[in-house]
Amino acid sequence: TLANNAGHRLMGHQAMILRNLKPFPYICGNRLLSGNKPKSTIKDSYKILELEEGCSLADIRNSYRSLAKRYHPDSSSATADAEAFMKVQEAYRVVLNDVATKKKTNENSEEEEDQFKPQAPQHRHYLSFEGVGFGTPSQREKQYMQFRVDRATEQVLEYRKQRLESQGAVTDLMKAKDVKQSKKVKITQTVERLVEDIIQESMAKGDFDNLSGKGKPLQKFSDCPHIDPMTHNLNRILIDNGYQPEWILMQKEIRETIERLRKSIVASRSKLGGPMTPDRQKQWNRICEQFIDDIRKLNKRIDNFNLIVPILSRQMVHFSADKEIVRAQKTYEALMENREVSDSDTKEGEEENVKKFGWKSFLFKW
Repeated sequence: TLANNAGHRLMGHQAMILRNLKPFPYICGNRLLSGNKPKSTIKDSYKILELEEGCSLADIRNSYRSLAKRYHPDSSSATADAEAFMKVQEAYRVVLNDVATKKKTNENSEEEEDQFKPQAPQHRHYLSFEGVGFGTPSQREKQYMQFRVDRATEQVLEYRKQRLESQGAVTDLMKAKDVKQSKKVKITQTVERLVEDIIQESMAKGDFDNLSGKGKPLQKFSDCPHIDPMTHNLNRILIDNGYQPEWILMQKEIRETIERLRKSIVASRSKLGGPMTPDRQKQWNRICEQFIDDIRKLNKRIDNFNLIVPILSRQMVHFSADKEIVRAQKTYEALMENREVSDSDTKEGEEENVKKFGWKSFLFKW
């Protein structure tokens, strides 16, 4: 009984001491907290932090850091103020709580809205394994592997079928070509036999008896040992009868064309005369453009000539339009110089005649 009474008295004294204790400030970590928390509204907290409601979390942190550097008592700055720093710290805590509360409220409202949204089925098998199979995922995977094997087998069979069909088509085409070639050979042989029969018939009639060289060997026209005599004789017979190879005729035509173009451009330049006015320069530019186009066409003819010429040394090179224009200009200048020289010689001769015979006799002769 005495022990219980003593315990009750001790507990009573402790309760009295706790009631008489006053709150005091204390430091927890880097924050200075106080038992008497200042009561401030959210709007005042935003004003203390120099912010507006609805700002981002990054803006809140940046503002708090700048104000803390300004008012911190240990910053050794002119604006250091412990009370202002405590207000800034308290406002920062209140604003953070407000932002967290708004964020939770928004999340809860979104969750409530999601509850009323139609939810898609959880097992949509048509999005995997190309929609093949049924049952559990492992069963459907096995069915899908078998499906891929079957599909690959079908593709191989289709490829082999197409390959055989293409080979058959090629074989048929080769057969058709062989038939066409054989018909062509038969026709050629028939024509040769017909010509031979006509020649033999003409010889039997005596149509070849009046030839001047009958029974005489052909003369060897070439003394060069590197040329086949028969080939040379055949070419000589063709030439004597007025036949010339295509490349010879084409070469002759190319040389005649370039000479004609050279004369025409020199004549055009002579017609323009000098000095070159803007109008004459325009005309000369048009003439040069037409000349360049003609040279381009001539070079194409040269390409065709080089393809058919039998001797490599006989091939021709392209003509340069720019060089030909410069050449025409030089030719024109040379003609003008010769004309000036001839004119000066004529004038000198006239002056000598005037001095020698008198101007009356020279005028009479003129």
